[in-house]
Amino acid sequence: MRRSILTPVLSTLAVVASMLVATPAHAHGYVSSPASRQALCAQGKVTGCGDIVWEPQSVEAPKGSMQCNGGGSRFAELNDNSKNWPATQVTDNVTFTWVLTARHRTSTWEYFVGGTRIAVFDDGGAQPGATMTHNVNLGGRTGRFTVLARWNVYDTINAFYSCVDVQVGTGPSPSPSPSASPSPSPSASPSASPSPSRSATPSPSTSPTTGGTWAAGTTYAVGATVTYGGLTYRCRQGHTAIAGWEPPNVPALWQLV
Repeated sequence: MRRSILTPVLSTLAVVASMLVATPAHAHGYVSSPASRQALCAQGKVTGCGDIVWEPQSVEAPKGSMQCNGGGSRFAELNDNSKNWPATQVTDNVTFTWVLTARHRTSTWEYFVGGTRIAVFDDGGAQPGATMTHNVNLGGRTGRFTVLARWNVYDTINAFYSCVDVQVGTGPSPSPSPSASPSPSPSASPSASPSPSRSATPSPSTSPTTGGTWAAGTTYAVGATVTYGGLTYRCRQGHTAIAGWEPPNVPALWQLV
């Protein structure tokens, strides 16, 4: 009798365990503009990127790293400078936009070039919106270099990491990339720290949609297809669209068909 009761219990636990293993990791966030390395991988503009193609929002590791993958056990391809990552042409003042598919309470947002912190934005534990923008001054640097953006979560030991390769003018690179730099002292003074802007998450306005043109305010289910800019995209994660989450900008949410 005892064995007949124990067997279905164990079977149920096995099913639950398998469901937990199969459940995808929760989404988080990454820099979408200028395109970060993980964004370029997810868009197919850089090949040989590994799993980051499917999880550009998941570069999570303990705080304090100066590597593009946060020094974690995954996504080491992001540290590979031999890939000749495309650099975005920018000016001395750059607006960095994060896409946040899970809005964690935030301690600070930090930006580094070659081991030097050039900007910090203190949220004091506030929950960000679905997107976050920061205007960062690059301090007169010219040439090609890499900006490491770090999103420090308020109530965990972890942070999210994004490396963005930029080109300012035509001068030489002023410093090595973050993936080869030692960890700096967090006491460096930022050169710019304006208040971050937030975008509120809209309420769903329509039912899941298949077909038609992408539109902000629309609720999309997994598998829904839309057109944008003459191209067709398939929804990867159910969500309500907002301005800034256009399909080419958020490969974590949309896959080009």
